[in-house]
Amino acid sequence: MAERRSRLSRPIEPMPSVVEDALIDSGLMDAYRGRPDYQRNDYLGWINRAKRPETKERRLQQMLSELERGDVYMKMDWSPGRVSRSE
Repeated sequence: MAERRSRLSRPIEPMPSVVEDALIDSGLMDAYRGRPDYQRNDYLGWINRAKRPETKERRLQQMLSELERGDVYMKMDWSPGRVSRSE
């Protein structure tokens, strides 16, 4: 999967195949790609840092749910029209 260049100053988190598969299977890859760089990186880092498989799965499901809703990021209200400083 080709990644676009990012303006993030933090290291870019790798996307595990289980996350990519979940995004594709749920039809949410476009929603994921439509999020700002910092959000995509935060979601992946948050999922990747989980130690227990059940924690990784719970975090993955939260990300998918928030992408499906479209107006939530990490349990906070988010407006897609808002432009971040990194964009």
